[in-house]
Formats: sequence, structure tokens, C-alpha cells
Amino acid sequence: MSRTLQLILFLSTSLALLVAAVVFSGPLAARADAYDYVVRFDLPSADMPVGLPRVDGPPDASRPLIVIDPGHGGFDPGAGQGALKEKTVALQVALALRDKLLAGGGLRVALTRDTDRFISLADRPDIARRLNADLFVSIHADSAESDSARGASVYVLSEKGSSDAAQRFADRENGADRVNGVALSKTSATVGAILLDLSQRGAQAGSAQAAGLLLRELGDRGMGLHREHPETAGLAVLKAPDIPSILFETGYINNPQDAQVLGSRSGQQALAEAGAKAIRAYFARKLGA
Repeated sequence: MSRTLQLILFLSTSLALLVAAVVFSGPLAARADAYDYVVRFDLPSADMPVGLPRVDGPPDASRPLIVIDPGHGGFDPGAGQGALKEKTVALQVALALRDKLLAGGGLRVALTRDTDRFISLADRPDIARRLNADLFVSIHADSAESDSARGASVYVLSEKGSSDAAQRFADRENGADRVNGVALSKTSATVGAILLDLSQRGAQAGSAQAAGLLLRELGDRGMGLHREHPETAGLAVLKAPDIPSILFETGYINNPQDAQVLGSRSGQQALAEAGAKAIRAYFARKLGA
């Protein structure tokens, strides 16, 4: 091929590429600009369980496991008074309680959340169940229409709440899960119901005992109590029928006296100390029985 022909072919090819670039550059640029902000990622399934938290303490599965649940979190602040938010108080008390339990040794501890993030009500007791917890403690701060209400309270699941929870639990889990390590799928419906009822009664008794011990510790330390006896309610976060569970309302966040305790490090430490002493007494009684 002559040099002249090669030059003609080179120029023709270059011109064709230039024309193509001019023709297609407009639509391509517009399309790129239109989609340059799109970020694609996979969303988890709505029924996918939340990831399990870290378990701290001795690496011995026979040691009691306490799951501490700081209420609210993330976009759900809970009750509040000015800059003081329930989600923050609950987390700070929970972290202090964890540290005191671990410092005493012999117990394992996990938190449903250790940062400011949202966890659904259903996932909180479910975490405790999946970890085979021995005690579930949910921490909150109350609020009332009047700022005259004050003092800590401890709740356990009411009889009606327990029955509703047990029924839902049985309907959902029977044939696919366990109660106290026994697979309900390997039992008859009657035996499964008996196992669930016995487990529920044991959990209720444990809940009442833990609640009473916590109120006693708070009272002995001169901390204000809203009620001197455990209160009952059909609280969703307590509806794990096979795990002793309590809800610790640390005080009324809109009461000036309680807010001073809830918002101070010394007050949070005092609440955590009472909780740690009560939990240790609970397991001392349980293991000594």
C-alpha cells in the first residue's frame, strides 16, 4: 500500500471517529449526568434479625449472661427535658452498669446497643433470646404531664401481657424454636404448651425477684422511688416468656430533682451501682438455691 493511500485511510478514520464523537456526546453526557447521583445497594429483608452484639466477660458459657437494653436511640429520643434526652440517659446508665458488673467478675454482659442507634422493640428481647440470656434489663427514664411525679420504678410483665406474649410466641415459634433449650418441634402440642407455661412461670418469678431486689437497693441508698413495689404492664420489650425480664425506669426526666440525678455522672453511677448490686444478689440467690 502506497504512503498516499495510507495517509488517506488514516485521515478518513480519524474524521469518522470525530463525527461519531460529536453525534453521540450529547446523549451520552446527558445520560451520565442524569444518573451520576444514583447509589445502588442491597437492603436487608424486613424480617432479617438484627446482628447479635458482643458478649463481654469470662469466656465461659456457664456463667450467667445479662443483656442490658438501653431504651430508644437513634431517631427515637424518648422522653426529654431540654437537652436531656432519655436515649442518652439510658445509654450512659447502661454502660456504667455493664462496667460495674464486669469489674466484679463472674458475669457475662451484652448490650443491645452501645451507641446512639435505633433498635426496634421486637428486636430487643429477641437479642436476649438468641443469646440465651439469663436476665434481661431494659433501662428507661419516665416522663409525666406534671413535673411533680418523681422517683424510680421497676416494671415486670403483667399477667395479661404474659399470656398475650406467650400465645404469640407459641404461634410463631412452635415447631421451629426452643424454650429453655427444648425444641418445641420435637414435642406434641400438649407437651409444648406445658413446657412454655412452666418456662413462663419461672421467668415471671425471676422477674419479680430481680425487680424487688433492685427496688430494695435503690431504697437502701436513699434514692427516690416512685413505687416501693414492682409495677406490672404489658410492655412489648419485656415479652420474652422464657427469660426473666425487668424494665428499670430510672426516674422522671421532666422532674427537676430527678433530672439532676439522671443528667449527672454521679447520679448515673449511683443508679448503675444499685443495679449491679441487685443483679449480683439475684444470681447469688438463684445459684445458691
